[in-house]
Amino acid sequence: MKPELKPGLRYTHTFTVPSSKTVPALYPEAPEFVAMPEVFATGFLVGFLEWACIKALHPYLDWPNEMTLGTHIDVSHEAATPVGRVVTADVELIEAEGKRLLFKVEAHDGVAVISRGTHQRHIINRDKFVARL
Repeated sequence: MKPELKPGLRYTHTFTVPSSKTVPALYPEAPEFVAMPEVFATGFLVGFLEWACIKALHPYLDWPNEMTLGTHIDVSHEAATPVGRVVTADVELIEAEGKRLLFKVEAHDGVAVISRGTHQRHIINRDKFVARL
């Protein structure tokens, strides 16, 4: 971890929602999911927010020896986003205590805020982590 990794770090990440990231695609083996409308799935939204945090941290870590794993997420999903719309995540590192990192996260789709909350990640040494598995 580089010493420049401090609270205040901000990052913006965008993504165009494809049909492969909608509710029916989340668990295609579940007829309950397949019957639902084709909108950005909450499960994929969570992954998108994690992705934005990972991208924000990448320049500050000794990649690929160091990386981060999500350990807690507390976010809303406030609006439905159809296929083809661009979603934008704005993330800000608000706490850095040792290897624990806490982000404020928010996402919008150009029409409405679709998510807001916090996401916690921990810095790991990849080889040591995999050896413990």
